[in-house]
Amino acid sequence: MPVPAQAAAPPRPVTAPERRTDAYLDAVRDDPRRLAEFFRRLPKGADLHNHLSGAASTEYLIELAAEDGLCVETATTTAVAPPCGPGTRPAADARTDRAFHEAILRAWSMHDFPPGGNGHNHFFATFGKFGAVSEPHRGKLLAEVADDVVAQNQFYLETMVTPAAAAAGRLADEVGWDSDLARLHGRLTAGGRLDRLVAEAREEADGAEAEFRTAARCGTGRPRPACALPVRFISHVLRESSPERVFTQIALGMRLAERDPRFVAVNLVQPEDGEVALRDYRLHMRMLNHLRGVHPRAHLTLHAGELAPGPVKPEDLTFHVREAVDVAGAERVGHGVDLLHEHDWRRTVRTMAAREIAVEVPFTSNAQILGVRGDDHPFGAYRRHGVPVVLSTDDPGVSRTDIGAEYRYAAETYGLSYPELKDLARASLEYAFLPGGSLWRGSPAREGYRPVAACRGERPGYFAPGPGCRRLLDTSLRAGLQWRQEAAFQRFERVFGTGGMPGTGS
Repeated sequence: MPVPAQAAAPPRPVTAPERRTDAYLDAVRDDPRRLAEFFRRLPKGADLHNHLSGAASTEYLIELAAEDGLCVETATTTAVAPPCGPGTRPAADARTDRAFHEAILRAWSMHDFPPGGNGHNHFFATFGKFGAVSEPHRGKLLAEVADDVVAQNQFYLETMVTPAAAAAGRLADEVGWDSDLARLHGRLTAGGRLDRLVAEAREEADGAEAEFRTAARCGTGRPRPACALPVRFISHVLRESSPERVFTQIALGMRLAERDPRFVAVNLVQPEDGEVALRDYRLHMRMLNHLRGVHPRAHLTLHAGELAPGPVKPEDLTFHVREAVDVAGAERVGHGVDLLHEHDWRRTVRTMAAREIAVEVPFTSNAQILGVRGDDHPFGAYRRHGVPVVLSTDDPGVSRTDIGAEYRYAAETYGLSYPELKDLARASLEYAFLPGGSLWRGSPAREGYRPVAACRGERPGYFAPGPGCRRLLDTSLRAGLQWRQEAAFQRFERVFGTGGMPGTGS
């Protein structure tokens, strides 16, 4: 059945504070210092596309390697376990040897990466180099990343991790492959095998949570900002693995999302243009379709269309986003960069708009990995067709970016106004995998952000809500965070809508 055309939301009324704040933004577009402060303090909703292992700063990873007594291979700049034999150096040497520190920084991130180099290969190679640092310390990494999220004036984080990776691999190898997916799932669950794997993943999460609380000083008199940030996990599935391993990780992630409120969704990761990822893409979509029928309460967001002409054959650019939407049933799509190369892409975006399937856009990593930026990016096409768009960071530690830089890039590259940036931030909470009803009614990407009946007549963020609206905010984490962001917008507009920057006297 044809999908009806959807239009982007019509221009909405602009309030006087929004107009004044937009005028300030226009006035400082050529002032880097003021512009950076504007985007740091701008309320920016949630980060929904964030890989925990690549999110912490590389400087922090280097220090963590030193604390753990790890070694660094001099030939590959890879962190390895002690003792530090020939061909390695103690990571602690980076504390005093600036050249060594810089060498690690370049190897573990995009720091000083030369223009015209193979950003794709360098980017993905970093994770293997610092894996011995990041993998044992999920809690410490989360404390660092969550502090950064709060400092960027965000209110919620969904970050990706790989639960019980080794145990999942062992179970998959034991069960083996069967092209009959129902029979394969039956073998996976027989005798409580999958349940035991879920229990191990939850125990692993308990350990990470304890490490986080200690690192962030939660429950003490000096808690770090991270303690107050709501965080949920999305389970990584390693798409470059054997079919039985991919299926097992999907099943684990979906069962976790239904049984442990700390986990909300599943996502496929690793390079989408990898040999196995390309070969098995359609198979993976069928796996997801099948397992979503088994676990209907688990959410699904997919790296799809993280491709560009050149590294892959033209035919590989023609169907990934479409299959993620039509076959797997993704609720959000990560990247979606190859959209305009896909067959009947307008039908795909009409479907996304009709179903409110948001696209997660990390501009910096799209430029670094794929070389796609500016008018070559389908950002404008998604917005013109009414697809919800949320800005994200992907791997901000590796990319050397933050969410403020992503909003700034959007404003500078596409000429977005302050009200448009504000609605992008609202979208990131609206399309998060948060429990509870929304503060907004209808389809905000098409109809604008209007309060639901319980809060009709209210001015979100301005005054204390009435009894009916208060009940919604008290029972819905989503609505409560949305109201909190509206209050932050009002404070932001009072500061930046007056023409001066805080602390400057101007």
